[in-house]
Amino acid sequence: MSVAVGRRVALWRVRRQMTQQVFADRIGRSKSWVEKVERGVRTLDRFSLIRQVAEVLRVDPAELIGSDRPSEHGGAVDGVAVVRVALASYEVFTAVDSGPAVEQEVTRRVEHAWSTYQHGDYPRLLRMTPQLLDAARRLHATRPGPGAELLVRAYRIIALVLVKVGEPELAWLAADRALAVAGSDPVLAVAGSDPVLAGSAAVPLGQALRGLGQDRLAMTTTVAAADRLTASSGGAASPQVRAVYGTLLLQAGLAAAGCGETRSVDELLGRAADVAGRIGDGLDYRTASFGPAAVELAHVVAAVESGDARQAVRRHETAIRQQTWRGLPAEHRAAYLVDAARAYLAVGDFAAAGRWLVEADRVVPAEIRCRPSARTVVAEIARCGPDTAGVARLATALGLTTSVS
Repeated sequence: MSVAVGRRVALWRVRRQMTQQVFADRIGRSKSWVEKVERGVRTLDRFSLIRQVAEVLRVDPAELIGSDRPSEHGGAVDGVAVVRVALASYEVFTAVDSGPAVEQEVTRRVEHAWSTYQHGDYPRLLRMTPQLLDAARRLHATRPGPGAELLVRAYRIIALVLVKVGEPELAWLAADRALAVAGSDPVLAVAGSDPVLAGSAAVPLGQALRGLGQDRLAMTTTVAAADRLTASSGGAASPQVRAVYGTLLLQAGLAAAGCGETRSVDELLGRAADVAGRIGDGLDYRTASFGPAAVELAHVVAAVESGDARQAVRRHETAIRQQTWRGLPAEHRAAYLVDAARAYLAVGDFAAAGRWLVEADRVVPAEIRCRPSARTVVAEIARCGPDTAGVARLATALGLTTSVS
């Protein structure tokens, strides 16, 4: 197995455009050590070491360990390749006359894509991307007004799912395309831009930057977009605009947690809570995914990101007593439960960590099976704890090797 793992390390190192010396510096090893690993002379004999290498290479540890078992949701991998090709297209569409029927069809496709995302069917959504982008781009060429909104929404959905499947670079590109269509720089006010469209596009941009480890930039970007949005509304914002504003504040708060800005976390999530209080629980979560319940869950995730797992566990146990959080979309709930499992793992409660992880798999299987960070949590819990709540069975289904210690 050592040779196979070494070859995978070398393959991903080259894909990430790192020399052996650069890679060695990032993991705190010598170039000679890297050479021996890649030739199979030295073994990666601890899971913690495999995870460290995987984090530097930005891949799922399972990609390095390897497996001959096909993943139930392996279509996400092929789907990413299709999305990469679609995003690389710079085709210029000729404006042709298109009536309301065309706009309605594109609207239907975008709404279907959003529903598919919220239900957590990421492989299917990735496969839908080429046709979705083609239709939205063609409409935008003909009817720039309504076409812009739909194209921004399409790019936003694509960026969000790319974050899910561990492709933050591509997600950043999709979010940047959305901002370009909205006519906005996320930091600078640009004449003629739509702050609401730009704000909605800045949400996945913030997530992509966080996925790339750029938490401080993510915080700056989302705060700027939020402040610009509230300034443009003149104090007369609709619930939908407030939901975008609040979502930006949640992203900024999570980014602040990622870079250790505790005071900023409290301030940003406090602002988000104020906005959520004005909206109440009546807003359609299927449309906005924002409200009091979303803010409460963000507090838990922020505590996890800040390294305060005990606080995260306490807040989680309070949050799950409230039924309102179950009104959030399936993908939101499943992603949150993975973070809750991380909190229990950090405090050494492997049984609870396993239960919440399996529950996340029940809500949205693709959240576990397609998301590299979630797969890492599965492997860690399976390695550390007993076969609680079927975690070992889940790890086996994912093709993860858990005997590495």
